[in-house]
Order: sequence, then structure tokens, then C-alpha cells
Amino acid sequence: MVNVLRLSDVSYVRDRRPILDGVDWAVESDQRWVVLGPNGAGKTTLLKLATANDYPTRGTVEVLDETLGRVDIFELRNRLGFASSATARRIPNDETVRNLVLTAAYSVEGRWNEEYDDYDLRRTDRVLAEWDLLALADNAFGTLSDGERKRAMIARSVMTDPELLLLDEPSASLDLGARERLLQMLSGFAQSPSSPAMVMVTHHVEEIPPGFTHLLMLRDGRVQAAGPLAETLTEQNLEATFGLPFELSVRDGRYAAIARP
Repeated sequence: MVNVLRLSDVSYVRDRRPILDGVDWAVESDQRWVVLGPNGAGKTTLLKLATANDYPTRGTVEVLDETLGRVDIFELRNRLGFASSATARRIPNDETVRNLVLTAAYSVEGRWNEEYDDYDLRRTDRVLAEWDLLALADNAFGTLSDGERKRAMIARSVMTDPELLLLDEPSASLDLGARERLLQMLSGFAQSPSSPAMVMVTHHVEEIPPGFTHLLMLRDGRVQAAGPLAETLTEQNLEATFGLPFELSVRDGRYAAIARP
């Protein structure tokens, strides 16, 4: 398998404060990674680099065999899928769910006068169906529930058949039912051999969907541990990452962690 993302000795400094410090990390095309860590660990900055939305202070970032600083980032971004709450806030509230997904073909937010062919229209409805949104296709984005919005943004991110899919806390703020529904869908997507490489950021081990294969743990901008999920997600690594002793359990591929008294 080939690397779709590689960070080599990457540091990122802002206002003389290190956000990332000496990060080495590689993602292969058949892997599904979870990035886990507390607030301020550097997870969001890591995604900014992986989506070509920023550049490292030191080190090299390679995305889909292209090196940041030596590539047309607009062309590169067309090969990436990305969903986050920040991107959702830029979507016009009156945009229909169908147009939200369809406009990903032109990488625009809000439909204007673009022309779309039959393939785009058919693919849009197919993606909407895959994320259980077809019945909501003509609804305005602003009328959706939090769970529906999250699914709509993921549907938009996979519309262009990306080579690398990056998700920033996709289940954050959801109620229990909406979270579990989304995690079930992410699990099915992750286990499909036709799906792209995936990177998902989260704060909670309970939000790791079955089917994800690898784990990167960050604290204070440094890598605490990285590797296959079953080997890397341990009580020792959780304590090193979050600063508390935990009792870790797993059942049917789902993890749970409770702080020890």
C-alpha cells in the first residue's frame, strides 16, 4: 500500500508557542485512523496541515504524493474530502440538502449558476441514499437536526470520491441516538474496501467506530503513541495522553474508558 499522508519531523509554531512538535506520522491508503487527544493537543492543527489549509513551521507534509509548498493546493484539495463544524457554519441556511452535496463537484458553498451533468445528479442522489438523507434532499440545511447536518456534511465530503477523507469530531454535540446512528454508518463506510483512507479526530474512545484500524494519540503537540488500534489503545497510553488513570473496556469492537478513583 502507498502513503496518502506523511508528516516528517513536523513542527508548527504560532506566537512562539509550539502547537505541534516533531511529529512523524504516515497514513496508508487502506488504513482508517483515529486521532485522539485532549483539548489543545494539536489535533485541529494536524487536520489543517493534512487538508492543505496551512503549512508547517518545520518539517515536510506530503499529501497524496504531493509536498505542501510545491503543489497547487486548489488542485490537491479536489482530491480530499473534509467535514467539520467550521465548514458547516459556512453553508447558507436556505441551501437544500441536495444542492449542498451536489455543489461539492465544483468545490463551492451555495449553488449559483453552475451547470451539472447527469452523472453529478445521479451520484448526488446515490450519496444521499447511502447516508440516509434522500428523503431530506429538498429540505433546507438550516432546518436539519444536528445529526442530519453531520451526515449531510459527510455526504458532501465523499461526493467527489476523494482519495483521503478527513473528519473533525463528526459526532461532537450529538445526542446518544444521533451519535450511535452516525457511528454505525461510519463503521459501515470504514469497512467497505472501496472507501478511501480515513482520518477521524475525536476526544472520546466511545466515539471510535468499529472498522477503524489505527490510532494516533497526541498530547501537547507530541505523539504519545501511534499504531494499530487494538495494540495502541491501552490504559497506559490513555493515562499518558490524558493525565488520568483509566479503566478501559471493549465489547463488540466498541471501546469505553472510565477514570479510576
